[in-house]
Amino acid sequence: MRQYGMLVALALIVLLFQIWTDGILLQPLNITNLIQQNGYILILAIGMMIVIIAGHIDLSVGSLAAFVGAAAAVMMVEHHVPWPVAMVVALVVGALAGAWQGFWIAYLGIPSFIVTLAGMLLFRGGTQILLQGQSVAPFPKGFQSISSGFLPEVGPHTDYHNLTVLLGLAVLAVALLQELRGRRQTASYGLEVLPLGLFLVKLAVITAAVLVFTLLLASYHGVPIVLLILGALLVGFGYLMRNSIIGRHTYAIGGNEPAAKLSGVKSKRVVFLAFTNMGVLAALAGLVFAARLNAGTPQAGVNFELEAIAAAFIGGASASGGVGTVLGAIIGGLVLGVLNNGMSLVGVGTDYQQVIKGLVLLAAVGFDVYNKRRAGS
Repeated sequence: MRQYGMLVALALIVLLFQIWTDGILLQPLNITNLIQQNGYILILAIGMMIVIIAGHIDLSVGSLAAFVGAAAAVMMVEHHVPWPVAMVVALVVGALAGAWQGFWIAYLGIPSFIVTLAGMLLFRGGTQILLQGQSVAPFPKGFQSISSGFLPEVGPHTDYHNLTVLLGLAVLAVALLQELRGRRQTASYGLEVLPLGLFLVKLAVITAAVLVFTLLLASYHGVPIVLLILGALLVGFGYLMRNSIIGRHTYAIGGNEPAAKLSGVKSKRVVFLAFTNMGVLAALAGLVFAARLNAGTPQAGVNFELEAIAAAFIGGASASGGVGTVLGAIIGGLVLGVLNNGMSLVGVGTDYQQVIKGLVLLAAVGFDVYNKRRAGS
């Protein structure tokens, strides 16, 4: 119910700002800007959701994203390393940084708050050392495209981007088949399913949402590359958390670690891998952000960790761990992104924007606490 509640809240926020901005919010150009402006936060939110499900927190992701972006900038601009090689090296650096923090947390038992707070200071200082307090630019066009590029134009000339339309129809077909398969599987276990009427309404809403979103993107330049990256992460990590052994173990550890250990779950290894994965995703987010700015800057990544944590909690994560979904992290990030974009379009000052986002986060966590108390009673 929380996830559906946030979907409804997201729809209402979009509708509110669509009316308030006289239709500017859902213009194709603005939709594309919204995706590209929030892509790196959504990437971080996916990793942060997994860390929070495991019962931990990571305060270092913004500084690590900045450090990796700076390292990639130095490699490409000053040492002329080919950008694909620089990206691979940067992702490896992120994995090593995440593994380093995961080692202290999982195997030495130091609280994640302390370890990642130290990491935040360490990586921020490393960024300043690498860049010597100055921005490093510009980047090769190929590297810039991971944040600002689009799928290429193919096929006959039409009013819409052909590849985007085909991709949207494929996504719709997969989504509808998945819903039908899930309903049939649930019914085969003798579990309760949605009444047929509500299920058909759900399918109609999914169809309308996918088609409208597809046509909006197809009427501009098509699907941004960063959206393809997000889609791959959503599908991959969604499957991992729902269907794999390590995904179920992550939920078990966050829900009740002593019981999970007694059940044979290797909790130290799971926590270690969760932070290693967070390091890789922080590195990817840092690369996407650097590509968008077309520069490695000392001030990159400031408050990224707060945005990612807020997105995870708004999207359904529980402060006590064991609860949340990858899709929920994306929804929470989109709620924040639409709020930021919509308030900027109507001229709300950044000071009031911070107040409103703080209230939204407080409401989301308060709703979680209320649900737990009601379930307990």
